[in-house]
Amino acid sequence: MHKVIFDTDPGIDDAMALLFLERHPDIALLGITSVFGNASADTTTRNAQFLKREFGISAPVARGADETYDPARPMAPWPVVVHGVNGLGDIEMPETVEDVPLDPRPAYQFIIDTVRENPGEVEIVAVGRMTNLALALARDPEIAGLVKQVVVMGGAFERNGNVTPAAEANIHGDPEAADAVFTAPWKVVIIGLDVTIQTVMTRTVMKELALRGGPAVELLAKISDPYIDFYSQQVDDGMVVHDSCACVYVVAPELFGLRAGTVRVVCGGIADGLTLQKPAGPFFPPSAWDGKPEQQVAMTIEAKKVVDLVAATLAP
Repeated sequence: MHKVIFDTDPGIDDAMALLFLERHPDIALLGITSVFGNASADTTTRNAQFLKREFGISAPVARGADETYDPARPMAPWPVVVHGVNGLGDIEMPETVEDVPLDPRPAYQFIIDTVRENPGEVEIVAVGRMTNLALALARDPEIAGLVKQVVVMGGAFERNGNVTPAAEANIHGDPEAADAVFTAPWKVVIIGLDVTIQTVMTRTVMKELALRGGPAVELLAKISDPYIDFYSQQVDDGMVVHDSCACVYVVAPELFGLRAGTVRVVCGGIADGLTLQKPAGPFFPPSAWDGKPEQQVAMTIEAKKVVDLVAATLAP
């Protein structure tokens, strides 16, 4: 079994990824840690509690960071045009979910404790700002040697970003945190826009899944409808399943082609949040990439197989 902590900012595509993790037979979901991003930390935490209840998830929810790793960094506005004001497509939902208690620990401490309780076994799937992970590393650097792997949805390497020409949203929202995570001495696999943009779940498929996937998938289809409307400017009547791609990598890494090399993040200026990899092999003069661990970046994907696996897991 893959023991997974899901670090997330729900988020419409986060909701699909969460249900995938809960329903895949080879995954044991150890916990859900919230972080600001698609909405405030208050909202994303409430959304995580709501989804835990509606999806019948037993794993605990721990509230995460509500500001950037560098507190001096200005906070970006919430992407309400993408995920709605409430982060879940503005479906009708309660202001609070009091019947789903939170783990008493902050997310970074939950991560530290869970990793230490399961040395060498925990896989962290991070699909939002990487602030919780950076905070955990800062407080207990030794956990880097105890984590099996970190799978990140974020970044753009051979294509433009989606919030600026340079940067993808998860990285742009907290570049300092991302740089800390990518340069730490643990295994990181980055599933970025280079591959996720190729994975499209159509409205027709979502409706078909809702018919056989039970109330949880019916809710997911309802949440996803405005997300599909947003993506109409980019794809034909479907949505890109960014976050689910990182989850699929955990159980089917053979569907991805990876490139090794040190990864750094630009922090500041017009290229704020740009992810740059120094590929393994070519010679470069001394630079800020030297002495950092090589990480893996997804450059190819078998997109149809990824989407089919997501669909089959959501509604077997």
